[in-house]
Parts: sequence; C-alpha cells; structure tokens
Amino acid sequence: MYGVCGCCGALRPRYKRLVDNIFPEDPEDGLVKTNMEKLTFYALSAPEKLDRIGAYLSERLIRDVGRHRYGYVCIAMEALDQLLMACHCQSINLFVESFLKMVAKLLESEKPNLQILGTNSFVKFANIEEDTPSYHRSYDFFVSRFSEMCHSSHEDSEIKTKIRMSGIKGLQGVVRKTVNDELQANIWDPQHMDKIVPSLLFNLQHVEEAESRSPSPLQAQEKEKENPAELAERCLRELLGRAAFGNIKNAIKPVLIHLDNHSLWEPKVFAVRCFKIIMYSIQPQHSHLVIQQLLGHLDANSRSAATVRAGIVEVLSEAAVIAATGSVGPTVLEMFNTLLRQLRLSIDYALTGSYDGTLSLGSKIIKEHEERMFQEAVIKTVGAGRGLGSFACTLPTYQRSEVILFIMSKVPLPTLHHAVDAGRTGENRNRLTQIMLLKSLLQVSTGFQCSNMMSALPSNFLDRLLSTALMEDAEIRLFVLEILISFIDRHGNRHKFSTISTLSDIAVLKLKVDKCSRQDTVFMKKHSQQLYRHIYLSCKEETNMQKHYEALYGLLVLISIELANEEVLVDLIRLVLAVQDVAQVNEENLSVYNRCALYALGAAYLNLISQLTTVPAFCQHIHEVIETRKKEAPYMLPEDVFVERPRLSQNLDGVVIEFLFRQSKISEVLGGSGYNSDRLCLPYIPQLTDEDRLSKRKSIGETISLQVEVESRNSPEKEERVPAEEITYETLKKAIVDSVAVEEQERERRRQVVEKFQKAPFEEIAAHCGARASLLQSRLNQIFEITIRPPPSPSGTITAAYGQAQSHSIPVYEMKFPDLCVY
Repeated sequence: MYGVCGCCGALRPRYKRLVDNIFPEDPEDGLVKTNMEKLTFYALSAPEKLDRIGAYLSERLIRDVGRHRYGYVCIAMEALDQLLMACHCQSINLFVESFLKMVAKLLESEKPNLQILGTNSFVKFANIEEDTPSYHRSYDFFVSRFSEMCHSSHEDSEIKTKIRMSGIKGLQGVVRKTVNDELQANIWDPQHMDKIVPSLLFNLQHVEEAESRSPSPLQAQEKEKENPAELAERCLRELLGRAAFGNIKNAIKPVLIHLDNHSLWEPKVFAVRCFKIIMYSIQPQHSHLVIQQLLGHLDANSRSAATVRAGIVEVLSEAAVIAATGSVGPTVLEMFNTLLRQLRLSIDYALTGSYDGTLSLGSKIIKEHEERMFQEAVIKTVGAGRGLGSFACTLPTYQRSEVILFIMSKVPLPTLHHAVDAGRTGENRNRLTQIMLLKSLLQVSTGFQCSNMMSALPSNFLDRLLSTALMEDAEIRLFVLEILISFIDRHGNRHKFSTISTLSDIAVLKLKVDKCSRQDTVFMKKHSQQLYRHIYLSCKEETNMQKHYEALYGLLVLISIELANEEVLVDLIRLVLAVQDVAQVNEENLSVYNRCALYALGAAYLNLISQLTTVPAFCQHIHEVIETRKKEAPYMLPEDVFVERPRLSQNLDGVVIEFLFRQSKISEVLGGSGYNSDRLCLPYIPQLTDEDRLSKRKSIGETISLQVEVESRNSPEKEERVPAEEITYETLKKAIVDSVAVEEQERERRRQVVEKFQKAPFEEIAAHCGARASLLQSRLNQIFEITIRPPPSPSGTITAAYGQAQSHSIPVYEMKFPDLCVY
C-alpha cells in the first residue's frame, strides 16, 4: 500500500507535495517563490511537520548530489535557508540536524562550488539566534573540514582563494555559534584551538599582493575584500575578543607552536604582527596572561638558537608596550626576572661555547656574535623608549622602584653578603653580568622622574649602586655615574652639560632650576656625605677617560641644580677644592692627563657655580683664575684638555698659586655674603669605609677580618693611631649573647610590672603611684630652687633669702674653662 501511495502523487503527504512544488522543471528557472511561500506558511502553521520537511529536503539533496543535478541542489539549499530564517519553534532542533547533515554532504564533495555553497549556508545558520537549546549537537566535523579548506592547495589560484576564504568564514561561523553557548561543545578546548588558530595564521602568513593592473579603484577595493589574509585577521581578532580569562592560554599556545614549527621567530616580522593583533584584540585586563605565555615560551627555548630567543624577546618587547595600558599585577617582576635570567644564561653560553657547559662531539657550537646580539636585544627590551622600559615608565612609582631594586639586587658585587664566582671564567662572567645588568638599569632609569629623591634612590639601592661605583672596571664606573645622573636629572638639563666648558655667561644654557624641596633636603642630609665620598674617590681613579670626567661634571652640576641648598653648595665647593688638591699633591701618582683633567673639571664647575650663586666677589675670583690660566696655563682648562687631541703640560709640579682657586679667598668672599665661612675653611676629607675598600678587591676570599679604625682627621697635630680593635668570631659571639641576655632581662622586668598591676590590690598600687608622685615633686622643687637662686657674685658673700650665709663663689677670671670652649 505504501508503494502505491508513493507512485500516486495525490496520495502523498501534503508536506512532500509542498516540497516537490518548489522545484521547477528547469533548474535554471530557480526556486518557485509562490510555492515556497506556501511551504513556509505550512511549516509555521504545523511546526511538528518541520522535522519531516527537513528530512525530505535532505533526501532529495543527497539524491541530486549523487546524480550531479547541481541546479536542484542549489534550490534545496535556498529553501532550507529560508525555512531556517522563518521558523523558530521548539521542534527546530530536528530540522537543524537535517540541515547540518546536508551541509556536511556538500562540504564532503570535491566540487569547490558545492563546498562554497555549503559554507555560505552554514554561515547564514550561524548568524541565527536559536530560541531552544541543543544538548547533543556537535561541530567537530565542521571545525576539521573548514580548517582543511583553509589550507587548500587547488591548482587554480582564484578557486584556491575562494575555498580558503570559505574555510575562514566557516570557522568564523563555528566560533559565533558555539562561543557563547554553554551547552555546545567547548570551542576553546585544545583539540579545536589547535586546528582553528593555525589555519587562520596560515592564511595570515600568505599575504597575496594585489595585482598592479587594477582597472578601477572599485575593482581594487573588491579585490582587497577577497584577500584571505585580511579575512583571517578579522576572524582571529573576533576569536580573541571573545576569549574569557580561562581561555587565553589555549588560544595563545597554538600561536607559539605555529611560529616554532614554521621557523617564524628569526625574521620576527610575522611574529611581531601576530602578537600585535593578539594584544590589541584581547581584553586589556588579560594582557599579563599573554606576557606570561611568552615568558614561559622563552624559558622553554633556553637552549634554542640565539636568533630564535632574540625573536621571542623582540615579540615580548612589542607586547609589553601594548600591555602597559592594561592591568599587569605581579607580572612586572616576573618579566624582569625571566629576562635577567636569560641574560645570565646567554653570558654563560658565550663563555663556555655550548649549552651544557661542556664541549663534546654532539654539542651544538654557539656563535658568540649571535649571543651578543641576543644580549643587546634583552637590554633593548628592558630599556626605555620601547619594550619593557616604556612598560616600566607607565608603572606607578612604587612598582617601578621595585623593578629597579630587583635589577640592582641581581648585580654581582664582591661584598661580604654576595659571593662571586672565583677564577678567570668566574671573573669574566661576573664582569659581563655586571655590565649587562647595569646597562639594563640605565635603560630603565632613563626618563624616570620622581619628585621625591627618597623614593627614587632608597638607601638599600643607593648603597649597592655606590659600592659598584668604586670597582676597578672603568666601564662599570661610567655606567654607575650615568645611572645617578638619570635619576637626579628631573628637569631635562642633562644634555646641556654633555661637554665641559667655562662659559662666560651660563644664561645661554637656559637651565631649569627649582628651589630645593623639603624632601630633597632630607635626602641630602642623609646621603650627601656618601655621594661626596664616592665622587671624590671616583676622581682619583687612574683609568678615568674623558667620558668619566664629563659624567662627573654632569653629576656635580645636577646635584647643584636639583638638590642644592646653601649647605650643599658649600660642601660641593669644598669637594671640588679637595679634588684640586689631589691634582696638585699627586699622592696617587696620577698621569699628566688625569691631573690636567682634574684641574679643568674644577675650573668648569666653579665657573658655573659662581654664576649660580650670583656673588660678585666670588665670580670675580673665579674669573681672574680662569683668565690667568688662559694666558699662562691653558692645559688646566677644559677647552684644551677635553678635546680629541689634548694639549697637556709635561711639568705640573711647579704650578703657582695664581693658577689655583684658593680656599681662603673663597671662604672670605662667600662668608661676607652670608655663607658658612667656618665650614668653608675646613678642608674636605672623605671618611673611608670598609665597604669602599672591599669593593676594590677582586675576590672576597682575601678578607679574613675587618678592622675598624677611629682616627681624628681634623687635628692639626699628628698623633699616634689608636690600635685597631679586631673583630673576631669570639667578639661577635659575645656581643650577640650579651644582647640576648639584656633583652631577656628587659622582657622579664616588663612581665613583672604587668603582673603587678594585674594582681596587686588597689591600695598597694595607689601607694606606689603616690610615692612616685612625691619623688617627682621633690625633684621639681629642687630644680625651681636652683633656677630662682641669684647668680654667684665674683667676690664676697651673699645672704640667701632664708638668712643663711653662702660660700664665696669663684671669680670669673679665675675660672678654668675647657680648651674647646669658644666665647
């Protein structure tokens, strides 16, 4: 009976007759619109028939595909699309299953047109918001098939482009359909991301250049729209923009693997472009997750080629610039820690020549120049202007100070608390590490402006930095001076002192000078002597070159401009005059160039500071000495010393007093203008510390014990030195034990007092307090009596108020005052 009904059209179900009526006799005529409207009305009126309509359409489409009747296939898909757009009933899920079955059938076809037709239908379906949830729908096939289409290698370039674009559109449709539906399969799973992301990157990588012979701008615009690379970029941006906090890792990992597999780190152009797209697409608060992924990938490639590591660092630099606007949290120190660790590893690789520290037949030979390029890339990344330097510039002051302290803590110093590597290889490693880290610190400090120097240069940072300033390596000392200049220069005056000269009018420099703030005054009271001592000792180094003296000059001037009050100016003048004495006495056996440089440095600084103080007599004295030097001793001025070919004198032992700045004269002229002349009269003598002596050593193994010497340096007479007290293990142990015992006694006394007030009766406590009050009153009475008593008379006796005779007081001229008493 069923077969008979199938042969007779009048006995067939109504939904089949309505479906058959939408197909014309000639497929070129297209869909019969009137009959399609009837079918749509029927589907809306009887939604329970929708699943049967879908199944029948699917049956006809599969039959037409097998018979190569592609015109009817297109009509069937058009009908399906219209039904999907019109119907949103609860039974639409079964219809969707039939629809997806037909789309899958088209995608499986080898015909590009059918693949494109199926993709377009799927994209229309993906844009529909369904009212009913689906619990069992799967898109695994579509992810795999669309990804395969993205890698199409068809012989015809135009067809290949269309297939790739269809694949990208299909992936975009899958993402839109599933990313916000919790009931669907999780599109962020690695099994899906490992297909979607590489497919998009593959098309993004192969950018096809537009043909130069475009007939018109309109056609050029259409050609540009057909570019798979731009479509892939839009899809990638949309995918990353929809990523939640927990999905970023699964989206970024395939990117890193793709760049590794295709060796795309070395050119760096495509890798940088990819991560720019990523950083600008994700939510700003997720930026630090991408940074963490890059840092982890850099650690994973620690033994890769230097060019690969340099590419990762370059990408990290670009990503950090963009991430600076977002929330980074604790990622800051993690970034710097990873980069500094990779810097140390690169130094080890360059020194040993292999990644495992031993050269064997199977070990990979490392090219030293490539490692050097990687080290410079790391420093550039840490540095300012771009990379983590600009990243650090956007951080709050306290967080940037943490970064600076963190980098400084990694600098190996030969102190008692930080052991260094021994041996020739260890010394080279330490030196290279010191130079690289100080370079990084210099880059981070550039442009760092902090109104409070106590925050910019905290004690623990300044102590370690100044310890480095006294090391034997001239390059390291220069870095330290430049770092100090970067921190102190807050008004952009640094470049105005790049060359040392004796200007007759410093108004041409257009200096920006502000009054020293209260916080800066506190900073200088605490650290000024420490700064002066290190400047003084740096001037006495034999290996100083012109750059060192220029840096010392800039540091002196910037302290005078940024941090100086009257007391600081006086101390700086004393310091420069002491440097002049170093050149004159020459106890350090300095070379002729170093002595002339010190004379010239003092002349340039005193010339500038005299004009800043605007004391006419002071300016006149400085001007007279400079003019005398110009006529008879030009080798003591910066214009003849700090040039490419210095003009020096071979005999500096016979320097006459007219060529020197006299401390007595300066004290006289400044004292008349209100400055502290007594302080100006005292010569500056630095107080050397054990840290200064220890930082000069190459190894701390030579240090057995420290000796603390107390010596009077201001006494005009030479006295015998007091024997130094030797600090040994026993003395330290005794001091520790004694301090512990004292603390225990004090703790016990406090416990007894608290216990007494808690447990003693009220009368006892009141009596105890009353006794203390009486004792206090008696002491006050004694003080008042002494205070109101009349002064002693030089001669005779006086009668007290109570009639008692007082003893004779000692006359003033017979009194013996202490030797140091000043009237």
